Amino acid sequence: MTIKDIAELAGVSISTVSKIINNKDENINTETRNRVLKIVKDYNYIPYGAARTNSTTRTFILGVLLKSKSQTNLFLNGAIKIAQESGYSILIYDSMEDPTRELKNITSLCKNNVDGVIWEPVNKKSLKHKRYFEKQGIEVCCINMPTNPDSYFIDFVQMGYKATSILLKYGHTKVGCLTKQNSSRSDMVFEGFKKCLFDNEVPYNDNMNLPIESTEWYHHILTHNPTGIVSTHYSSSLILMEHLSKIQFFIPYDLSLVSLRDDVREDIRFPMISSIKIPYYEFGEFTCQRLIDQCEKKESPVQVFQTDFPLENTSSLSIPFSSRNKKIIVVGSINIDITLNVNELPQPGRTISTNKHSIMTGGKGANQAVGAAKLGSDVALVGKVGNDYESNLVYSCMQEHNVDAQALKRDPHLETGKAYIHLQNDGESMITILTGANDHLYPDDIYSYPKLFENAGYCLLQTEVPEETILAAAKQAHKYGVKNILKPAAINKISPSLIKLIDIFVPNRKEAEILCPDIPDIKQKALHFIDLGAKTVIITLGRSGCYIQSPSFSGYIPAANFIPVDTTGAADAFIATLAVYLSSGYTIENAARIATYAAGFCISRQGVIPALVDRNSLETYIKSIEPELLR
Repeated sequence: MTIKDIAELAGVSISTVSKIINNKDENINTETRNRVLKIVKDYNYIPYGAARTNSTTRTFILGVLLKSKSQTNLFLNGAIKIAQESGYSILIYDSMEDPTRELKNITSLCKNNVDGVIWEPVNKKSLKHKRYFEKQGIEVCCINMPTNPDSYFIDFVQMGYKATSILLKYGHTKVGCLTKQNSSRSDMVFEGFKKCLFDNEVPYNDNMNLPIESTEWYHHILTHNPTGIVSTHYSSSLILMEHLSKIQFFIPYDLSLVSLRDDVREDIRFPMISSIKIPYYEFGEFTCQRLIDQCEKKESPVQVFQTDFPLENTSSLSIPFSSRNKKIIVVGSINIDITLNVNELPQPGRTISTNKHSIMTGGKGANQAVGAAKLGSDVALVGKVGNDYESNLVYSCMQEHNVDAQALKRDPHLETGKAYIHLQNDGESMITILTGANDHLYPDDIYSYPKLFENAGYCLLQTEVPEETILAAAKQAHKYGVKNILKPAAINKISPSLIKLIDIFVPNRKEAEILCPDIPDIKQKALHFIDLGAKTVIITLGRSGCYIQSPSFSGYIPAANFIPVDTTGAADAFIATLAVYLSSGYTIENAARIATYAAGFCISRQGVIPALVDRNSLETYIKSIEPELLR
């Protein structure tokens, strides 16, 4: 700091500063004198004549000038240990992320004639002040500026890479990175996160960045996406743990977590969090030793801080939730639902009007796929759409709900199927289907994806696509030991070869009457379908619940008590939920009971996909009504 610098800071001439510091200021007003003296004191200005006369004289004092020391106690402990072992004392300064305070600290260090300084600049502009240290021959070790080749730093990019690789080794591919906004550490860890995904050929998307300041991504956790999270800050992990406890999610059963740990209370850590300790103490030792080597003109072969990043425990790590239950495959129709709200359903010869309508993705295949995915299952959809704007809506919907759409084919010569739904005020509906691309889903579209059936538990089928395709899918499923659940929609008869491949046959009352009109009794209808080859039959009865005929249970199950608004998707919600809970090991009776609650949620809201319930909401409700059902 020179007299010229003081003059510029005070906004006065150099001669004015000279007069004030030499007590020749009788003609200078009090305000100016006080301002100059305050700056001289704040910046530890030493007149040239009183400056250090022998720059080679060593004081064996080191300075540590940090941008902020609130999280660096361990770093300081490491530096102090090495300094004391080498016969040095340390002066510690905190800039509090304030450039003005930083400059004052620099002038103070120069005044104290330190031999060297460990310096964490507030920002890049701060580096211009390095000239004050150089002028007095003070050695400098810059830290925590990765873009500066002369700076030492902890490799947070590598730590992010290591943490991500741990999740990948456990089989997680649906992963996220819990970050903090405006945090350079988060930026570097996230860079390592993305690099690890790239190196392991795991596709990256922006939804993998999970800012702790936002809650928009929390609802994705309910569908087990992501299944594993890397956290850049331990405090963020604790916030996440608190949130998970509120929604009754359990680590590591529902979600795996690995966090960087920077808690300054070294021996205190949350026992359920797998962590990688940030090596602040070791970094403090390393940096102080480098500075002492510079001060004593010793050459050091080590120019980069390197250390291992060991995982402290595996308490919050496990295989992905989806790997616990086998995948669900859905083969069926995909439509754009155009719903018209009407006071009464259309009748021949009458015209009705509406002033309310909605357009959204639907079709029994799409509905069941999203229904199972919302409940946390790993789901793949096999179907066909056209080459039109509506097909983009379908793909976006599947991506939003984490449905595997690799077998969802787009035909360039066709249009996407459409369903025109007249919805009455009491929830009853009448539907007209424009089959579109659904009619062109062929057996070859099934055989093209044999790997989909590997490690699958259930295949959900509906007859709104060609029967030969459904038959091919049923055969393919049984080839891989996958159980078939069939919804017989929009057909007058079912082939003997198909029903013999069906493990669970789920018609509604009207469909059962069409398929066996000569048998009036519900139970006898179910037994008839058993005689045809179905292993289990569930006839859904709307407000009356359903009837089950299976080897382990026979009888009626009542419907859940919900006020109907739109009954369109009740069966899809029922079947999707049935498959998910059967996959989780529930009996056919209890899985069906749970499925009636899911169907109730669905009919209580308009539309299908928006009305399908997530697992947390479903189970929270059931626990309040029938808690023993989930045990």
